[in-house]
Amino acid sequence: MPKVPHCLNVSLEEREVLRKAGLSCEADPENYLGGSSQIMYFIGLDIHKKTISYCVKDAAGRVHQEGKIGSSRLALDDWIRAMPQPRAIAMEATIFTGWIYDHLLPHAEMVKVAHPLMLRAIAAAKKKNDTIDARKIADCLRCDLLPECHMCSTEIRDRRRTLRYRHLVIRQMVQMKNRVAGLLLEGGVSYDRPRLHHQGYFTALLASNEEISDSIRPLLKLSREHILRAQRLDSALIASLEKDPLLSDRLRRLRTIPGVGPITALTWALEIGDYTRFRSVKEAISYCGLCSAEKSSADKMVRTPISKQRNKHIQQVLVEAAKLAHLRSHELALVRDKELQKGNKNRATLAVARKMVTYMLAVERRQQDFVSAENMVAKAVA
Repeated sequence: MPKVPHCLNVSLEEREVLRKAGLSCEADPENYLGGSSQIMYFIGLDIHKKTISYCVKDAAGRVHQEGKIGSSRLALDDWIRAMPQPRAIAMEATIFTGWIYDHLLPHAEMVKVAHPLMLRAIAAAKKKNDTIDARKIADCLRCDLLPECHMCSTEIRDRRRTLRYRHLVIRQMVQMKNRVAGLLLEGGVSYDRPRLHHQGYFTALLASNEEISDSIRPLLKLSREHILRAQRLDSALIASLEKDPLLSDRLRRLRTIPGVGPITALTWALEIGDYTRFRSVKEAISYCGLCSAEKSSADKMVRTPISKQRNKHIQQVLVEAAKLAHLRSHELALVRDKELQKGNKNRATLAVARKMVTYMLAVERRQQDFVSAENMVAKAVA
């Protein structure tokens, strides 16, 4: 039977629980910080738009406090001052998690964010409410079962927000372009489709084409103005990110890879964030959504289609870049041709995208510009 030493602030009941679990005050890093004799308190937060439900538990799983507070910085400041110390805090990833995570980080020994999909699988129950959710999160943290997700630094998240706002601008611009084409089709207007959204052609079309009725002319002009504003905003957002001192050197190195342009480099840098979190290329490929899911049981293994558990933003950009990357690199062209021999064009595109991930991760790790295998051989011979 393991010996449980006497520790300050540890009740007889808590000492008995630790003894039965085979733990000691000094050896359990989940309950004690840095060899301290103080009990670690585990706080679970269930975050919503207007309120935050919380539950405070000790190492033995006893509830010390629980309740609700407002979702504001002032309410969090008043609440955290009343919480016992030392404390570890966990919350589920939501749209509101970022600022709460940053606000609480200086006030706790540990702050973790849980993956919502995996947490739902662990803490599934018949009865569900905010109080129970907060308790489940606290229990997962206390038992070291919390499915933690990666939180990028505040600087990366701020710049990533700008890039994703640019995605919204592009979507709206494409919708408006489609609407312009739809208005012309509704009116039976003949036009040159590839040149429709060129500035000179569109202006000439409005001025000279008599098939355009007066009822749709104002709508076409407004739509064209919206498209031009979106294009200017897109250029300004990209330019601001490219000139950022935090990203400029990293983007320059990534763009030495064939097929990697400004959008691909920006998306990789801001969606991946800290590349050192990937222990292997396979983990990076999986995160980018470029491989299928695996379901194995006994001696049977089934490969499903491309998994939905991925970063959709970087997946889309990499797939689009891979469709043209083989035109800029002989090595990528060979990868594509090898897969095309099997008769599947989409698999060939995915193979090129996976190779691009390998290149980008290698450039990030070495902190050097990309050098193709052919150039390396030529330098070695010379």
